[in-house]
Amino acid sequence: MTMNLPNYFLADLPPEATLTPLMLSEACQTLRRNRETYLAHRSTEHMIKVLGEVGADWLREDYSFRKMALEHGPAQTGFSAATLARGLDAFFSELTPDNLHALLVQDLGDARRLDHMVVAGDGQKPGCRAMALGPELLVHITAGNLPSPTFMSIMLGLLVRSAQFVKCASGAAFLTRLFAHSLYDAEPKLGACLEIAAWRGGNVELEKTLFEQADCVTATGSDETLAAIRRLLPLRVRFLGYGHRVSFAYVTHEALHGHNARKTAALAAADVTAWDQLGCLSPHVIYVELGGDIMPKKFAELLGEELERREATEPRGDLPAELAVSIASLRAIYEVRAAHSLDTHLWHSANSTAWTVVFEEDPRFQISCLKRFIYVKPVRDLTEALQNADVVHGQVSSVGVAATGERAQKIATELARWGVTRVCPLGRMQNPPLTWRHDGRPALGDLVTWTDLEL
Repeated sequence: MTMNLPNYFLADLPPEATLTPLMLSEACQTLRRNRETYLAHRSTEHMIKVLGEVGADWLREDYSFRKMALEHGPAQTGFSAATLARGLDAFFSELTPDNLHALLVQDLGDARRLDHMVVAGDGQKPGCRAMALGPELLVHITAGNLPSPTFMSIMLGLLVRSAQFVKCASGAAFLTRLFAHSLYDAEPKLGACLEIAAWRGGNVELEKTLFEQADCVTATGSDETLAAIRRLLPLRVRFLGYGHRVSFAYVTHEALHGHNARKTAALAAADVTAWDQLGCLSPHVIYVELGGDIMPKKFAELLGEELERREATEPRGDLPAELAVSIASLRAIYEVRAAHSLDTHLWHSANSTAWTVVFEEDPRFQISCLKRFIYVKPVRDLTEALQNADVVHGQVSSVGVAATGERAQKIATELARWGVTRVCPLGRMQNPPLTWRHDGRPALGDLVTWTDLEL
């Protein structure tokens, strides 16, 4: 399928086109005018209807933008078509009217609060009313490694009726462009309230121009990137930054009894392979409790078998030569350790760097090089796991847990008190619900400004 996208956005311009501060300034002024004309007075129910329909379209095998994503995506993004299909399905299956309503009620108390003054809930002074309003111009600085966070940002901006300028990393705008075009195709007047552009980070002249036009800026990236953006922002501009985060998994001994062991390994493999283990929600380490029917080392072996099966149906994307060499070099280090110590074992794909499982008796947290490279470490209990993860204390986004019933509740409580902001079942680490509170904050609630009416 050919890529014949019309030039609706700056990112649609030919690669040789040069962006200038004047182009950005004029684009922002156009966005503000279009918002006032086409978006600001739309009802919440209408926005939910449009977004729900777009989400349903992306799940259709014959949808033109999905077909473009799967055909051209591997070359553009580095993900295989199977990995892209799975990731797109995970995101867009959440984009339903029911889930959008749930998000609005969770963050705002009442879905109608974006439309008009609504009476306050229980515990408030009788007769008081409140309304929530989004920023007129919302600017997103995206990380570029995964598309779903950017899709989510755009969707949230539309819900609060903000014009949006999305700045993608250089060479990483492909899927964001397709999503924006799908919105334009669904309702051109809404698409006219979006702008997509891409350039290499650090262009101070362009970024200062953009930030001067913004009312609110969201950014995802390294802590250093967020600090650099914050320095450029005018004081009046609200800033929502999402910095460096890591995740890990925890497997209880109960999850390793009988046939559950292989099922649990399959769930772990799902988390390692989703989006090729990139993003803050992918596990670096899987901690495995001692005391199950199988030992943690055997679990690591089962995980390797499951990753091999996954590679046959959902292959990892191609890697740049230097990254493949880096993974091969790291493997070689563990091969030497395994040859001289019973505390280290290694399983990996043959004749490729497609997947790697390293088992170590040393429970200290390890930062993975990702791309389906995972550590498995034994622990007596969650306390030992958290003691050894102290090096990333305060930086952990999600923990995928294989546990059931009351045990799962106790583990979640302990992880919450330790500072983890999301605990989910193993197998769903890269598939958060639409109502997920990113970094423990209300994603929609952080965008709005409240007006209270006191009667």
